[in-house]
Amino acid sequence: MKKNIEKPKGSFFRTCTGCGTIKNRSEFIRVVRLPDGNVVLDKTGKLSGRGAYVCNDAKCIEKALKTGKMARTLKAQVPEGILNGYDKQ
Repeated sequence: MKKNIEKPKGSFFRTCTGCGTIKNRSEFIRVVRLPDGNVVLDKTGKLSGRGAYVCNDAKCIEKALKTGKMARTLKAQVPEGILNGYDKQ
């Protein structure tokens, strides 16, 4: 269910690893694999490392973890419960 939108030059659009929706990166939760190999939640969106974006929706989070898309994107195992109860506010 990809939603194609025209990306203005210089914009910061990303794709959800769960549902494939394209949105502005500020609308996503970012999970990052740090250079030392640890996988952590990036609340600031500025941590250095390989990142994966997912919608702030339980279905998308579950799908990204269950299908292994997030692990594949990060090229690392994602710890259990890393996104449990995450509230973006």
